[in-house]
Amino acid sequence: MVASDIVVIMDFDKTIIDCDSDNWMVDELGVTHFFNQLLPTMPWNSLMDAMMRKLHSQETTIDDIVAVWKRTPIHPRIIQAIKYVHELGCDLKIVSDANVFFIDTILEHHGLRECFSEIHTNPSFIDEEGRLRIFPLHDFGKHPSWMSSPLSSKHVQGLDWSIKVPKEENSTADHVAKSGISRKIPFVWVCQD
Repeated sequence: MVASDIVVIMDFDKTIIDCDSDNWMVDELGVTHFFNQLLPTMPWNSLMDAMMRKLHSQETTIDDIVAVWKRTPIHPRIIQAIKYVHELGCDLKIVSDANVFFIDTILEHHGLRECFSEIHTNPSFIDEEGRLRIFPLHDFGKHPSWMSSPLSSKHVQGLDWSIKVPKEENSTADHVAKSGISRKIPFVWVCQD
């Protein structure tokens, strides 16, 4: 097996970045109390869209949001590991319950966006009023069982999260790396010699 045959699928929150992107944004921009009030009343992505509406009403700009993302905690070895695996020719993909704007902003800031061939996540866009809008990838009305499943499960249906790493010479076992499943197996493990 050559590196070009290897597909590495990663989560974003608590895997690439050292936090939950939604919680980071809410805390850093000071709307945690409002978030906690609405949390029991609506689905997660609707809640995050409501947070963006609240921030927009407080005159928080997209530039303010981008500035928060530039401070997001990310371990430098994660950046090195992603670049290394990409340089080897592996196909990197993200499957996440974050959203396109958050993920793209952070990846671009760290020079990592071109390392990923695909990002499967919740859609988002900046509307004509300059407000960030966040939507669920799937319609919860058509698929209500997803609401009771772990949030990112809707993105990974049909995907095999196991990535076989080729045996090294004289090695006795194949390695299987999983990124983001239990959040206990770090991606950096894939890159260790």
